[in-house]
Amino acid sequence: MILIKNIAVFILSLFFLVLGVDILIESFKLANPLEFVMTLFSASFIILFCITGVLYAVFRFFPRKSPDEMDHADTK
Repeated sequence: MILIKNIAVFILSLFFLVLGVDILIESFKLANPLEFVMTLFSASFIILFCITGVLYAVFRFFPRKSPDEMDHADTK
């Protein structure tokens, strides 16, 4: 169940990342400076959240383990 959640977060984050980049590119075609600034900041905000979602999913798929956690055998 957690694997499905992580895959869903990853796919949705990638989708909205592409959407955010598209909005960012389209914001440079706007004529009104106020609309440009608001669209630019909102696209940057979307991209920031999407990168966070992608990194969350990647770190859940490939967890780093310290050398102490590699061997679970007790040495005592």
